[in-house]
This record gives sequence, C-alpha cells and structure tokens, in this order.
Amino acid sequence: MTVEIRPYAESDFVGVEALWREAFPDEPPQNAAALAIPAKLAMQPDLLLVAAEELQIVESINAGYDGHRGWLYNVAVLQSHRRRGIGAALVRDAEKRLAALGCPKINLQVRTTNEVVVGFYWRLGYAIEERISMGKRL
Repeated sequence: MTVEIRPYAESDFVGVEALWREAFPDEPPQNAAALAIPAKLAMQPDLLLVAAEELQIVESINAGYDGHRGWLYNVAVLQSHRRRGIGAALVRDAEKRLAALGCPKINLQVRTTNEVVVGFYWRLGYAIEERISMGKRL
C-alpha cells in the first residue's frame, strides 16, 4: 500500500490521537492530543504532518521553527508500521520544510532510556550533543 505524507487535516484527529496513545503511553496529560493539536494549529499548522495509509494515520511528526532553531516533536509511528522507512521519510519531509523556512539546525529530545529511537535518529544523521535539557511549566 502507498503511504501519503501530508499536512494534518481536522479529519485526522481521531487517528492521530490513537497513534499518540499507542506511541506515548506514559505521556503527561498536558501533552494529550486534545491540547497539543489545537495549540500547534494556532502556530505553523503546516508543520504538523501525518503519514496516511488508505484512511489510517500511521505516523505523525510535529515540527517548529522559531527563527533560530527548528524542533521535532511527537514523532510517532504505529508499531505495525515500524522499520518500513516511513518514519525516516516523514523526518526528511519535515527537514525539507524547515530548511525552506531558512532553518539552519534542528533539535529534538529523546528520553535517555529510549535506545531504539536514539539509534533511529543517529542513522538519520543526528548526533548526541552535550547539553542539559531544562524546562519550566507555566
């Protein structure tokens, strides 16, 4: 079957929500699709991408650019569709969109315990940088 990579559409919500529940079972409530998707649609909605096979959402990626750095968030792949190259294609599509905006560098965060995902990004040319990730809830 053919997988189509395209910007998110409102009709994709149920599929993306189900995908995120499978991919991120331990995410805190503030990262729920019902909160994150409307927030993203208010800012750079064309950088929320999905991969659809027939009518099923099988992958998603949320990208952003602040004028200084690009970011990748919520990169999710259904377990049944992993290791098929779709995730790499989705990341590359987001990279091209960020580059077209003038983005010189992309950052992302991976949990230190998620060695499989670290390996995935390593194969795509990403490197571990010596940084401390800090955050503050407002």
